[in-house]
Amino acid sequence: MTILGIDPGTRLTGYGIVAYDNNELTYIDSGIIQPPPTASLAEKLEKIYDEIEKLIKKYHPTEFSLETAFYGKNVQSVMKIGYVRGISLLVSAHNGLDPAQYSPREIKKAVVGTGAATKEQVQFMIKKLLGLKKGKMKTDESDALATAICHAFKKGMPVKKSSTWANFVKDNPDMVIE
Repeated sequence: MTILGIDPGTRLTGYGIVAYDNNELTYIDSGIIQPPPTASLAEKLEKIYDEIEKLIKKYHPTEFSLETAFYGKNVQSVMKIGYVRGISLLVSAHNGLDPAQYSPREIKKAVVGTGAATKEQVQFMIKKLLGLKKGKMKTDESDALATAICHAFKKGMPVKKSSTWANFVKDNPDMVIE
């Protein structure tokens, strides 16, 4: 499966595209969508929509994943992120993709192992998981890749729920290395 992950923002929207087949991750592309700072909100949203659509047309992802908004103190910022999330959902629907949505804590836990990971820890693990030598990477870009990888792990690795570690090992022998 090919997954397009989006980290929404009106100033910077990160995107990351990975392939996940046979429990193996492959980096395809990543970057930032940066509308002009002087553009109106409507123009910024249009630019983000158009750029995400170009990515979909170019890479033909089979999956679309999106980070949910977290609740901050600045209501205006949260609303603007909500607008970008809305147009991201719209462009995915217009292109026949069913979007998966994950909270920041869920993404961090899937990639780093703890929902309280720092942005630097997420970025470090993204580079390790994908074997990237890329020097500078904006956190929006690594967050988008983390969103795609979270989806790969959630969808690609069906895990049987277990009440104890011993039961988990018994129920999921292919996921445990002895």
